[in-house]
Amino acid sequence: MNLNRPPERRGPRPGPRSGSLSLAPAERTHARTADAGRAARAGAIRERFEALAGRDALLNVGGLVAGYGAKEVLHGIDLKLGSGQFLCVIGPNGGGKSTLLHSIFGLADIRAGRVDIGPRNVTRLGPSAKLRDAGIACVLHDNSLFLDLTVEQNLWLGGYLSGRRPDARQATERVFDRHPGLAARRNDLAGALSNGERRFLEIARAVVTGPKLLLIDDPWTGLEPDVVERIFAMLRELKDSDRLSIVMAESNARRGLEVADIGCVLVAGEVARVGTGAELLDDPGVVQLFLGS
Repeated sequence: MNLNRPPERRGPRPGPRSGSLSLAPAERTHARTADAGRAARAGAIRERFEALAGRDALLNVGGLVAGYGAKEVLHGIDLKLGSGQFLCVIGPNGGGKSTLLHSIFGLADIRAGRVDIGPRNVTRLGPSAKLRDAGIACVLHDNSLFLDLTVEQNLWLGGYLSGRRPDARQATERVFDRHPGLAARRNDLAGALSNGERRFLEIARAVVTGPKLLLIDDPWTGLEPDVVERIFAMLRELKDSDRLSIVMAESNARRGLEVADIGCVLVAGEVARVGTGAELLDDPGVVQLFLGS
């Protein structure tokens, strides 16, 4: 029912026995109450993000409404993330986790709201400009390596794509210095790597771009536990040593929240809960729905 459109009247005004029209005021009251409840929850979520990330956060997302074509997936997302913080986004499949990352990186259609990196509004920048000018790198769920190039050449491309061609080789050597296992494969074709090694290389290539913010979409699918631990160790080092901010859309909810400074639950395109990673791990509702125990 469209609550803003008055019912059509024909003939005499209906009397008290006409029950269908007498419900309209109650329905309008219910709608206003529901709207007020949603506004109060949204305000509480904004305040909690601000308390966790600080007022001068690196990433500010406000009132984000986004999707693909005619399909709206996100319905007014607010979130913040400080420099050197790790945000883990969990939730059911289809809840909007990937679309949130796509929207921040410029791969989805934004209908309302804004995305800021520091004081700069980057909402309408495309992916290339977000990488080159705003310092946002994204590792998508799908494999994006050049399989017929070597490990080293794939890393160089990270610097070239970000407009940092003069620094690409130096940045690549820094990655090799930190990760001897990757350095040992520098002359191997990317196509010869295992799935876990390819995922590690994708994240390393994103690091070569010199980002302020790294977005990672569900990186663990099909990976062995030891590879998962290697990647988490890499991300912890980037966060703690390099002050890199990280947003991860995560299906391995328990492991992600163990590492996260901030965790949030995204359901049906809206933030349902937000807190520290530890707080969400202790939340009975989150445990029951997403942690399997």
